Amino acid sequence: MPQTSPFRAYFDLTMAMILVGSSVVAGKFMILELPPQLASALRFAFAALLIVPLLLILEGLPRLSRRSWCILFIQALCGSFLFNVFLLKGLTMTGAGAAGIITSTTPACMGLIALTVLREPLAPRAMAGILLSMTGVMAVNIQATGLDTSPDMGTLAGNGLILCAVLAEALFLLLRKTVPEPISPLAVATIMTCFGLALFTPGAIAESRGFDFHAVSWATWGTVAYYGAFVTVAAYLFWFSGVVRVSAGTAGVFTSIIPVSALALSALLLGEPVTGAHVGGCGLVLAGIWCISARPSKSAA
Repeated sequence: MPQTSPFRAYFDLTMAMILVGSSVVAGKFMILELPPQLASALRFAFAALLIVPLLLILEGLPRLSRRSWCILFIQALCGSFLFNVFLLKGLTMTGAGAAGIITSTTPACMGLIALTVLREPLAPRAMAGILLSMTGVMAVNIQATGLDTSPDMGTLAGNGLILCAVLAEALFLLLRKTVPEPISPLAVATIMTCFGLALFTPGAIAESRGFDFHAVSWATWGTVAYYGAFVTVAAYLFWFSGVVRVSAGTAGVFTSIIPVSALALSALLLGEPVTGAHVGGCGLVLAGIWCISARPSKSAA
């Protein structure tokens, strides 16, 4: 039977992970002048101003079971809240290079969750794609460890927080597949945004007491707007559009793009050098994605 081409899903997943990768650079800028929970609440508030009216005009509120609402709340707790708390706090304690290396474990985490929790078997091509992608991302990021000072207890704690962010993100990226009702990417993205805003509001109120908003530069406000419009709204829309059309193992491979995107944007925006290890690592990541996305050659039926 003819099947819908998966390449639109691959495009959506790629765009989502490029945008998520940019969150490392944007987050570094944002927390220079804003406390982390206040920054996250402002980002979700800006995103909500964009996406809530869009949902109400185009689709209206979705009808879901209580179980599905609970799943979506847990998903928001993992990805919209815990991922950002761990990532932004971890980035204040460890270097971007170490954070990139740790995020390279995301495909393995997603593959393991897919195998043990969602009971999705990993085909040989999927396993090969995961291994190639992880090897490539490690190669891309290993160069950055030379830029970090010898780790102390604070750095190790920061690395632990980044690992917690990876685990939270893996759960967030996969839980959408457990909601039985059909629900549009726009509706899921809106729900995640609103739950994220609600979860960050108490901490943001506490951090805003006595905070001098006039001292925040326009560049930082622009970063908050970018985080809300692109890392939140656009990335959510791309991911939720693509993830329901592929297996969990396949989706996991595309998360390899996150640290590659982060390093590429660091080079463009922060002037960090690009080495042969970076180029070779990117090639391995692309090979892993090709291994997953290329159609197997047709043999005799």
